[in-house]
Amino acid sequence: GIEPAISWFLVGFCLFYFKKNLLVLLGIRATCSEIILKQEVLKDGFHRDLLIRVKFGEGIEDLQTCRVLIRQYIPTGLFVDPYELASLREKNITEAVMVSENFNIEAPDYLSKESEVLIYARQDPQCTDCFQAFLPVHYRYHRPHCNDEETFIVVNNPDLLMYCDQEFPVLKCWTQSEMTAPCALNSQDICQWNNMKYKSVYKNVTLLVPVGLTIHTSLVCSVTLLVTVLCSALILVAVFTYGHFSL
Repeated sequence: GIEPAISWFLVGFCLFYFKKNLLVLLGIRATCSEIILKQEVLKDGFHRDLLIRVKFGEGIEDLQTCRVLIRQYIPTGLFVDPYELASLREKNITEAVMVSENFNIEAPDYLSKESEVLIYARQDPQCTDCFQAFLPVHYRYHRPHCNDEETFIVVNNPDLLMYCDQEFPVLKCWTQSEMTAPCALNSQDICQWNNMKYKSVYKNVTLLVPVGLTIHTSLVCSVTLLVTVLCSALILVAVFTYGHFSL
């Protein structure tokens, strides 16, 4: 009869609709491959380079229309020299800018505050779906310790921000929140950036900093005072010996 036919039609229609939406959902999930972020520190000594690499999934296309911004938090044990950043920007080596104000590069670790830097990442020429960012960092002076000759500095993973001129469905898979920031380094325009979720290769970066021992305080002070007096005496002797004075 008519009623069974209508029932079978409705069942078939529902199955078709469910299958179609399931395929669409699976298609979106298939393109939602993880974003991989790798943060590492290069060089040795008190002056290091922080290198951040970001790799998107292989299914991402037209990344040329997207921009990537790294919001890096610098712990109190490190500092970034804003004058050095200005010089590197002029040489087109990096596109990083300080966000924190009233920043003192001379302050020791225990008198410093966490600072914030924005780095506009560049596409990696050797990887079509990769971006990278570069930032020079420097150690601050740390208090002497009683026993340990080293202390730790932990650099946490940054915030990964992304802005695309075109709408990508996969952005919905990664976006956690939104924030406003300049569209480019030298731009006055403000863009709405997507704060992206990613998978980090390392939980964070830990640096070892050599520090002095408190038991050496008296020795260091004595030697410093002795050298200061000796050098001052030598300067005075040279002035009175070779100097020409006229009344």
